[in-house]
Amino acid sequence: MWAATLAKQLSHPTRSVAGWLVSKFLVTNNQILEENAVQLSGILPGDTVLELGHGPGLGLQSAARLLTEPTGHLIGVDYSQYMHQMASERMKELVASGKVTLHHCDVAAMPLADSTIDKVFHCNCYYFWPSLRKGASEIHRVMKPGGLMVTTLKLNRLAYFASKRVLPGENWHPEVYMAALKDSGFTDVRMEDKQHSDITFQAIYATALK
Repeated sequence: MWAATLAKQLSHPTRSVAGWLVSKFLVTNNQILEENAVQLSGILPGDTVLELGHGPGLGLQSAARLLTEPTGHLIGVDYSQYMHQMASERMKELVASGKVTLHHCDVAAMPLADSTIDKVFHCNCYYFWPSLRKGASEIHRVMKPGGLMVTTLKLNRLAYFASKRVLPGENWHPEVYMAALKDSGFTDVRMEDKQHSDITFQAIYATALK
């Protein structure tokens, strides 16, 4: 019972006690992964950048600091209305200025034009998508040719959650997501081990081929 509840809240946090606890968990456990996803993306000051499943907005804050040119624009999408509201409050000044745009939507159906995004990053996100192929295809659609996508994860933590049935099915396996990326038109898809202080994590890279 607890595993199903946790899985539901991790994939789609709601305004509830359980959703609030999950938001605190995300802030505590995702910050290093979020910040490293931003850094590994190689964001340039004038890029248009997209974060998928932005959660409470930690990665958005890190990315926004790098977009120092007037043309720099940050977009975030999240399926959870609760996370959308939380991030909107955290980023309210940049949203008001037009530097940041947040959408409450499904990754598989984003209200973005074709070939407009330079960099995409996400963290602890893809395991909950109903269809990895649809999600990967939609990411590929909105990215510019040669654009880079980066996602960060802790494989040992995913394996633990999967063993407790918090992560159902097989989508949590990196190779399943990487196969979906390749099938959707990405090239140079690879996973690398990374180190941050005493924490080991993994990063998946993919380049949009068009």
